[in-house]
Amino acid sequence: MAPPPPPVGALSPPPPPNAAKGPGLDEHQLEDLASRCAKLDQSDYFEVLLLERTATPADIKKAFYRESRTYHPDRFFHIEDKQLKEQVHELYKRVTEAYYVLRDDTKRKKYLADVAGSERAQKLRFTEASETETKAAAKKEQEEQIGTHPKGRQFYQQAQKDIDAGNWSAAERNLKMALTYEPSNPRYKESLAEAQKRLSDEAKSKGDSFKIR
Repeated sequence: MAPPPPPVGALSPPPPPNAAKGPGLDEHQLEDLASRCAKLDQSDYFEVLLLERTATPADIKKAFYRESRTYHPDRFFHIEDKQLKEQVHELYKRVTEAYYVLRDDTKRKKYLADVAGSERAQKLRFTEASETETKAAAKKEQEEQIGTHPKGRQFYQQAQKDIDAGNWSAAERNLKMALTYEPSNPRYKESLAEAQKRLSDEAKSKGDSFKIR
């Protein structure tokens, strides 16, 4: 005897797993997914996010949100196509990796130089070595902004400590020493002028105090 039909308005049971709906990608998107995954290892991060290399930070952020919404693995957890799941996982991983690098001005600058060079194929992925190189490059750039000669930087940094301590006389001496190594450094000249002005003001202040007495 057949079971009675469910009452009108009753909720239908959920479909079995093999009857679940697909991930919401149409045929064109599925073809695009397969194509992009096939050439993923030859694509740089701009290509992964479908961006030009002149993309702005706002463009990069917008592209990341677009791609991550479309290919987030959570949208595909219920499907049984193992190959498709692996493709989605790999593409999403690369999308996230691309955003991590390109959203950072320093990393993006280095990455652009890397992929434009002769070792492009070896520099497509941003590795721990890339991270170390980026930090070293940033440190070097910062040092060069202070000065190009190690001795000049050393005297300048000591002068900054003297300035922080209010010891303008010592600061003047160290800045003059820094300038012997880099006579045209504008930062050193500016700091020396400030130190000499402070010394002049102090001398004038002392002279005025003697006059008052």
